[in-house]
Amino acid sequence: MTYPEAIESLLDLTLFGSKLGLDNPRRLAELAGSPHERLRFIHVAGTNGKGSVCAMLESIYREAGFRTGLFTSPHLVSFRERMQVNRELIPEETLARLTARLRDKAADFPEGRKPTFFEMATVMALCHFAEQSCDIVLWETGMGGRLDATNIVTPLASVITNIGLDHTSWLGETHAAIAAEKAGIIKPNLPVLTSTRHPEALAAIRTEAARQDAELTELGQVENTIDLPLPGRHQQTNAALSKAVVERLQNELPVPPEAVRDGLAKVHWPGRLQIVRRGTQTVLLDGAHNAEGAAMLRRTIAETFAAESPVLILGMVSEKDGAGFCAEMAPLARRIILSPVDSGNSTEPVEFEAPCQAANPAASVEVTESLGQALDRCAAELFVVITGSFYLVGEAMKQLGLAPTPIQAELRLNDWRTVKPK
Repeated sequence: MTYPEAIESLLDLTLFGSKLGLDNPRRLAELAGSPHERLRFIHVAGTNGKGSVCAMLESIYREAGFRTGLFTSPHLVSFRERMQVNRELIPEETLARLTARLRDKAADFPEGRKPTFFEMATVMALCHFAEQSCDIVLWETGMGGRLDATNIVTPLASVITNIGLDHTSWLGETHAAIAAEKAGIIKPNLPVLTSTRHPEALAAIRTEAARQDAELTELGQVENTIDLPLPGRHQQTNAALSKAVVERLQNELPVPPEAVRDGLAKVHWPGRLQIVRRGTQTVLLDGAHNAEGAAMLRRTIAETFAAESPVLILGMVSEKDGAGFCAEMAPLARRIILSPVDSGNSTEPVEFEAPCQAANPAASVEVTESLGQALDRCAAELFVVITGSFYLVGEAMKQLGLAPTPIQAELRLNDWRTVKPK
């Protein structure tokens, strides 16, 4: 199997949706030799920031000399971004070989219960990390936690970044309900750490931690400034949470203080408040995709770029709260350009016209047919913010020459729909 053939094979699996439940990934992992039983994990869930925390922890442990595995989603450009060892993307030939192997293992699954794309990707990552003898795997949930395919592992510690109203159709419509789903990654007698501050969410996490007899560490107000290349107060919180995790696991994974400091100072995480200079133009790329993420982005722009009035390029996928996002972001911009996302789940840009105008009547609001057209229209602007979806940010990275052009099918692997378990 070639790499393009592997991507097409994985794309076929998206037809099965993204089913919530653990039976399939457990069975597939067992057929693959239970690679997760040979690995150590830190399992990270949360509405926003879980990828950033995984990246920070990875940088710290790699700086300390550990061989790291990093599993995150979605990918910005290449599917290979989801599985990295010491920040090296999984090789194309390895991905093709593992895809063929797991496809054969999955052939005996009954019709209607075939492994989904995300289940296959999860077990593929486990196989790769085991083959590479990783010392520690930074393991990000896909969605939720309790029924997420990643929840087949037993970690050294569970981490919950924060709780916001996202994926409400599947996880629940309240902070408490969503927190209960994400708290499903808590394991008996193993530590859990959280930076969640929402009272209802925190109460749900406390309840589950007590039920599992798991020691709970709650991160308080972050006051110290950590040397970090990622701007934003929320990234300071993510860094403080990462430090707390490292400190809690010193017996299992000893890390000297200088590795914590240098690891955080060197962390690299594209598409999250990423600043790009194009001559006199500054472009800010951020994958904020819900109202809570938009509030963090708005605050960071106000603090870091206080003297500049941005032009906003906005595009979102259909399951997101577009009106809530617009209410947060539109008041900052004097000009708003609405773009479709290169996804089968893209929301029609015109749907954001009214909420943006309502949130900022003084701004000009334009609808475009593509991100390329949006970029052309603001070529003379000094400050441009591109946000609303990781998919839009990934497309911008390609158009701005920040990433190689992927196989077209790789882009469609981020398209998904979720089927609730019965």
